[in-house]
Amino acid sequence: MLQRFLGLIRPSPIQSPQPAVPPVQPKVLLVIHNPRVPSYGGRRLHEVMRWQNPDELVAQYIYDVNAASHGYVNYEIAERIEVDGFPVKQDGFVYDPESYVHRFTTRTGFHEPDGVDYGRILHDFNIIPKINAGTIDEVWLMAFPYAGYFESRMVGRDAFWCNAPPLIEPQAQRCFVIMGFNFERGPGEMLENLGHRAESIMSHVYRRQRGEANLWERFIRYDQKHPGQAECGNVHFAPNSLRDYDWGNHRSVPSRCHTWLNFPNLSGEPEPVNCREWGSGDIRQHHLWWLGHLPHVPGSTRGVAHNWWQYIINPNRVK
Repeated sequence: MLQRFLGLIRPSPIQSPQPAVPPVQPKVLLVIHNPRVPSYGGRRLHEVMRWQNPDELVAQYIYDVNAASHGYVNYEIAERIEVDGFPVKQDGFVYDPESYVHRFTTRTGFHEPDGVDYGRILHDFNIIPKINAGTIDEVWLMAFPYAGYFESRMVGRDAFWCNAPPLIEPQAQRCFVIMGFNFERGPGEMLENLGHRAESIMSHVYRRQRGEANLWERFIRYDQKHPGQAECGNVHFAPNSLRDYDWGNHRSVPSRCHTWLNFPNLSGEPEPVNCREWGSGDIRQHHLWWLGHLPHVPGSTRGVAHNWWQYIINPNRVK
């Protein structure tokens, strides 16, 4: 199945002249909420709604993260749980298959509050004991629109903001991230979730650095906010973007994005770039390009590793 799906779309190659760091193999608990719908012959919700196959999305995401991290991240699905039901909301509400399909197809509205009960998820899937035992390192929740997941959320004693409020759990001996994915969408949106996770964690890594010493703030510069000083931009803004998600802009701006593939040597003159560099508006190609420019080499400067991926994948490395 993995080889079959990976033949559909492959990332553009990201060439880096720098030496690689030893790879890691984070272990994932994958929980898929994909209920059967009785009135449609018991078919799974993703089939009824003609949405993406969740397992194929996961396979593509694993492949893309490995490519974007230059071979550093090799995710392993240590445990897969498919749930024939819906997650419980914060106030105890639970959809049933027929009413959910009716609400979605007729656009008659969804339950508020939308947020899922994360405490129940931790309990129902025995997550904290698995984290403490080292059998898993993070959790991926895969479901449908309005499942109530954050794109990413950090859990643990010392958890901090990770595109969502931290979930402080004193019993957890390590911090870990719960990702929330949606099988209505594609692999590009999954990479966007990872991108926002990276933004949160790297902002925390460099929170005490000021001025040019804050390399994260340099990395995310884009022309609209820093005219003539664009670097790689951020998840929503490419170096030449004028608004959110403006990844298809053809105007050329000077950027030093290419220097980040030589990190920590950031010398070099700006070069003109436009959307042809990152896929001409394709969400997945832009995010692969952006993630692929994150520093990923051995060494450190001022106590911060030159391999930023180690923090993004393992927040316990953040001091």
